[in-house]
Amino acid sequence: MAVERDALVPQLAEVFRTHGFEGASLARITAAVGLGKGSLYHAFPGGKDEMAEAVLAHIERWFEEEVFAVLRAEAATGIARMFDACERYFHSGQRVCIVGVFALSDTRDRFAQAVSRYFANWTDALQGALLRAGHPPENARALAEDIVGAIQGALVLARAVDDAEQFVRTLARWRQRALIS
Repeated sequence: MAVERDALVPQLAEVFRTHGFEGASLARITAAVGLGKGSLYHAFPGGKDEMAEAVLAHIERWFEEEVFAVLRAEAATGIARMFDACERYFHSGQRVCIVGVFALSDTRDRFAQAVSRYFANWTDALQGALLRAGHPPENARALAEDIVGAIQGALVLARAVDDAEQFVRTLARWRQRALIS
């Protein structure tokens, strides 16, 4: 039976989200996806690295469609939609950011381009939307960096104190700051 590679990516993502790259052992991966090693390696001949690359590419596509493109096309509405998308994607703070997990571990160097591109694309698209929404050019970049950093930090804090509502409250505060021009 041929394995549909794309169908495995969300399951792989949850293994990496839960255990990080190093903790995502082959045993954990095969248990999560319900396949043997042979089938898994048939779908991903490059092994765990290729699996992680597929997960990162999937995340990049989702954020491109749901966040970055919206920010590039719309100003205030795009910013509001970005906050809504983040709340949905991160399950109101109950789901950690895989790219963030990779960025904070030794894995960062292995997947540096994908990690860097994700955060750069997000910050650049948000900066453009903030400018079009009327924020002063001298403040837009710093505000974009602060917002992306606050979202990522709020995910960590919500997880650390086991209070997802901290994430939701942080998004609400930064939404208000971003939409005031």
